[in-house]
Amino acid sequence: MPIDGDHVEVHYRGTLDDGTQFDTSHGREPLAFEVGAGQLIPGFEAAVRGLEVGETTTFRLEPADAYGEPDPSLVIQVPASAAPDGLAVGDHVMLGDGVPATVVEVTDDTITVDANHPLAGQALTFEVELVSVRPGS
Repeated sequence: MPIDGDHVEVHYRGTLDDGTQFDTSHGREPLAFEVGAGQLIPGFEAAVRGLEVGETTTFRLEPADAYGEPDPSLVIQVPASAAPDGLAVGDHVMLGDGVPATVVEVTDDTITVDANHPLAGQALTFEVELVSVRPGS
């Protein structure tokens, strides 16, 4: 079983409660990360710690153990005159501080963007297979 500092590779499939797949590693290289380095959402890493190589588990994470609840302060209105021309709802933009955001409303006067993670507020279900473990140095 992986411990802090180990380098692991996993294949995974992530779905929402309605069954919609939001991400998968199948069809590409496994996801590689260092256990305990804080590179992944905490609940995902905790589930991987309990696996043996070749073992698969399925688990559901509540928003608090995934991307958290949406933060209303991250929904921001900017004057339309200060935004690039041609923005439409659903467009992805980078805010001045480099934070990614999604356009959620466009009016003649304002552009409203949401800088919350797109999966904030969602419970996530993962099916994860531990492919390999390499001891850390």
